Amino acid sequence: MGKLDGKVAIVTGAGRGLGRAIAQAYLQEGASVTATAAREQAELDQLAKQDCSQQVLALLADVTNPAACEQIVEQTIQRFGHVDILVNNAARGMKYVSPSFLMEPTRFWEIEPAVWQMIIETNVNGTFYMTRAAVRRMLEQQRAGSIINISMNYEGMKRRGFSPYGPSKAALESASAIWAQELTEASIRVNVLLPGSITNTGMVPAEVPADLQARMLQPEIIQAPAVFLASDASQELTGRRLIAAEWSATNPQGRAIVEGIGTPSTLQRN
Repeated sequence: MGKLDGKVAIVTGAGRGLGRAIAQAYLQEGASVTATAAREQAELDQLAKQDCSQQVLALLADVTNPAACEQIVEQTIQRFGHVDILVNNAARGMKYVSPSFLMEPTRFWEIEPAVWQMIIETNVNGTFYMTRAAVRRMLEQQRAGSIINISMNYEGMKRRGFSPYGPSKAALESASAIWAQELTEASIRVNVLLPGSITNTGMVPAEVPADLQARMLQPEIIQAPAVFLASDASQELTGRRLIAAEWSATNPQGRAIVEGIGTPSTLQRN
């Protein structure tokens, strides 16, 4: 038996990178998965072909559209009967500001307002739209649920040249801490999950310094803790922050931080 047998998950931004790795892990553990992407239907179709097609609902949808988020949840329930898990992974990164952002930081006043708005709209507002749609149906179902918001290191949030991506993730973590408190009585938990370092995904430029490339994590680093947060093993865990690279199945809550946005001591460490 899989750790997620009988559960239904929605994973946004599942066409590639972290989202795809999470969707594949959930399918391997027995969950049914709605996988979404904003632009590349072919990537979603490939995911469905690789795994059991009966377990996958592939939807092209943009989380910046509130109506599209409602449709994702509705179609999931129509196909699988309910929804238990939402992974908010869809995001737009710094490459939209500059393709060389790692080597040549862009100062905030040099960023085009339209680019700033696009990143914030996806990473902050899109997460709100998607979570609002899912939680409303979870409350109607009166079932326990798990919301998992994908974030980044505190260091990256404060890094020079990382506007607006860093601020968008800081807002996400603050929202996660608030939502966790508001959903406690409903048995819907909200947690933050991050890889722990720069990860080899489409958000990273094709050409990076050799020393940085050697230190990059692979997307699969996030699979085991993502399964844990979606499973009944974490049903008492909410308002926490898990770092995938430091997480251990033998001590699953050992690196969890109580507050979603952390404390001064954790800011220095992470």
